[in-house]
Amino acid sequence: MNYPSVFRYYSGVRRTLVATPLFTILAIGLLAALIGCYSGNHPARIGSNAPDFTLQDSDHKVTLSQFRGQVVVLNFWATWCPPCVEETPSLVRMQSRLKDKGVVVLAVSIDADDAAYHKFLKEYSVNMVTVRDEAQKAATLYGTFGWPESYVIDRNGVIRRKFIGPVDWNNPEVTDYLSKL
Repeated sequence: MNYPSVFRYYSGVRRTLVATPLFTILAIGLLAALIGCYSGNHPARIGSNAPDFTLQDSDHKVTLSQFRGQVVVLNFWATWCPPCVEETPSLVRMQSRLKDKGVVVLAVSIDADDAAYHKFLKEYSVNMVTVRDEAQKAATLYGTFGWPESYVIDRNGVIRRKFIGPVDWNNPEVTDYLSKL
């Protein structure tokens, strides 16, 4: 019989390449790499207009659209969240370095405890725009349920990136990306 080249003979039995150990190992490795790099769908809202919201806490009122014309890093966080605590100094430094380039951090805390929130801001010398949203209205609007979670919104109000988990906001690739938006 004349079988296609993808078939092999072993001890008189026809076998496909799938059964060969090397092909199997390579296929498993490729699938594992793809799953690790791409775990599903394109993040929702990327490329679309950022939903506008207004939040009022005990200190001030903030509306997302008031930052139109600037690059906004919209960061959802909480004082009781260890990865958020880890990320905060990086956000503060990045905000300080890039504010002259039109990059602003809007940090939305989901803390229920107003005193813990204010203590955190003072303790970590947080000098970026922050607002407390204990009802999680903005987080719900964005479909955020993990902390920290950040969205990069361009000068026209379009969501360009979404980050889940803490980010080193001073990484040269990140700062370069933000500076060029």
